[in-house]
Amino acid sequence: MLKHALMGGVAAALLMASGALAQTKVSGTLRADQPGAVIQPEVYGQFAEHLGRGIYEGVWVGEDSKIPNVKGYRKDVVDALKALKVPVVRWPGGCFADDYHWREGIGPRDKRPVKVNVMWGGVEEPNTFGTHEFMDFAELIGTKTYVAGNVGTGTPQEMSEWVEYLTSPTNSSIANMRRANGRDKPWKVDYFGVGNENWGCGGQMTAEHYTNLYRNFAEFVRAPRGNRPVKVAAGPNAEDYNWTEVLMKGAAKNMNALSLHYYVIPTGNWTKKGSATVFDEQGWGDTMVQALKMEELVTRHSAVMDKYDPEKKVGLYVDEWGVWYDVEPGTEPGFLYQQNTMRDAVVAAATLNIFHKHADRVRLAAIAQMVNVLQAMILTDKEKMVLTPTYWVFDLYKPFQGATFLPVEIDTPQYVVGKSSVPAVTASAAKGVDGAVHVALVNLDPNKPATVTVKLTGSTAKTAKGRVLTGPEMASRNTFDKPDAVKPADFKGATIKGDTLTATLPAKSVVVLDLN
Repeated sequence: MLKHALMGGVAAALLMASGALAQTKVSGTLRADQPGAVIQPEVYGQFAEHLGRGIYEGVWVGEDSKIPNVKGYRKDVVDALKALKVPVVRWPGGCFADDYHWREGIGPRDKRPVKVNVMWGGVEEPNTFGTHEFMDFAELIGTKTYVAGNVGTGTPQEMSEWVEYLTSPTNSSIANMRRANGRDKPWKVDYFGVGNENWGCGGQMTAEHYTNLYRNFAEFVRAPRGNRPVKVAAGPNAEDYNWTEVLMKGAAKNMNALSLHYYVIPTGNWTKKGSATVFDEQGWGDTMVQALKMEELVTRHSAVMDKYDPEKKVGLYVDEWGVWYDVEPGTEPGFLYQQNTMRDAVVAAATLNIFHKHADRVRLAAIAQMVNVLQAMILTDKEKMVLTPTYWVFDLYKPFQGATFLPVEIDTPQYVVGKSSVPAVTASAAKGVDGAVHVALVNLDPNKPATVTVKLTGSTAKTAKGRVLTGPEMASRNTFDKPDAVKPADFKGATIKGDTLTATLPAKSVVVLDLN
């Protein structure tokens, strides 16, 4: 027995040694004495389009529904979004926006015209959820509003009258139409998008044509002083730097912000994107490579913007981003319903770290989308609801809303699989409005834990506490049968000794620490 015990001890020691050798070693410096730009809360924005079950069933079920609701809005979703402190919601699209005519979504619901959603699935659009429903929803969850106007099939007059309907305190006929429909006081419209993807589904326009149209339409986005929305120009698709060049050169003085859209396609092939849940390690690595392209996109588009706007008055709004897979088998292709795994959580966290780094220019972002569509926060199935791993990343990152960016430089080896290579660990830090220093650490390696050692300069923090999000598998996910398979847990793997923070991250994990 002694011999077996000794052998067991040797085996355990060897196992521990091999585990230590398998760990990724990362070092770095956090400069708390070199504060940067404020990370605007709106970087944590959401996108809700009339697409699939994103609005109908996802947000709106109607007052007569058996699903518990608050004036027609499903209560479980409302409560979950409130808990997330969602800063802004973009609506009604997306591609849907440039085929949407706002007058069809006001007045008694049973008298609104039923249209065809030609953009997404060719299904009926009852217009039950219109201007009043969206604006009231925003007030219900306590969020700012980002309304996308119709340039593709609309007119400057239609857009101008919508803004008047939303914002006018006068007794104009249009303002009184709003009152007749149940809303006396004007709403606060925080952001107004002049079109959407006008290089594609919003009209197949050239950059020159859209630039002229933008100047025309934007001129008529007129609202009362004190309630004037930020005007957002429909910016480029991914790496279309020419679009940014032409638009900034021709209309920088007419806009407050420029949008950028980028979707992570693991395969790089739009016709066969890959499964959300069935993938190997190469699929994981390929996805990480595509996700980290956001750094190059934001950097290069910002450089173009700097030529025409060196004072950075125009914001770069990444108002559509996320992972896009093939739809779940058996679902309507036009509804873009996909599951959400630990892979998506790691992508979300790594992307948010990039936005933090560029907080001086990236002042709003909107993940696509909020409920039941693409990289959703929330999935529903009739009366059931589940929070996704991506939701929990946004929950972990709440302390970064309104925090001041702090530089954190790390020296990390690469995580390599096949031809795909990315940094094994990404990091971000900021000083929160609560006075604490918050540190986000993301381990992109699905196999190896990582020990991160960071020297703290300009900080007197003595303790490090936080939470971790991880799962046993790359494809770990929450289902309606097992809704809590992936959720945050207290993190015990961080210590501060003197001026050095040490944290050991599990493989494929997201850790957010509070340093006090």
